[in-house]
Amino acid sequence: MRVTSLRVLAVSLVLTGWLGAADAWAKDYELTRNNVQNAEDIDSMTVSLYGIRLGSSEIDAVETLVNEKISGVRAEQEGVFILLWDQSNPTGAMAGVRIVDSRVDLLFINNRFVHKTRGIFRRVLTAQSANEIRELLGPEDFGDENVMGARLEYQRQGFLVNYLGRDINVEFELP
Repeated sequence: MRVTSLRVLAVSLVLTGWLGAADAWAKDYELTRNNVQNAEDIDSMTVSLYGIRLGSSEIDAVETLVNEKISGVRAEQEGVFILLWDQSNPTGAMAGVRIVDSRVDLLFINNRFVHKTRGIFRRVLTAQSANEIRELLGPEDFGDENVMGARLEYQRQGFLVNYLGRDINVEFELP
């Protein structure tokens, strides 16, 4: 009964604007700061990349990722993407966001971002096999594994992991 009352209170606070929807239900997971180790605590709506979350406005994303200087990171806006590059090793984008209809609808990180990542995704980005990723995150909701690699979809939590041997990519989308 008490849990139901707390949820009703949280929903009313969300509706009145006192709390954001993500704040009402789960802990935040800033990929570069928080050391979240439990896969069950991760939801795409609570994940942020340098403070940018799914649903953030294009203006906020450009201001935060492109206009503000992030130490060791070069940011570029290319079409609907804002790509983040490691200044010391700019072989490819290490993270970024996609903007559709003036809102962020995708966050992504890959194994080039491992030195900036904290928590369970640091271990995911260094995994040696799809089975090791399953051990860390649990069994996927949907998956496709072949000789080239694996696509592990955690649809309930709003993210997927593409494992292609040495290349690992994690995408966070709206559930």
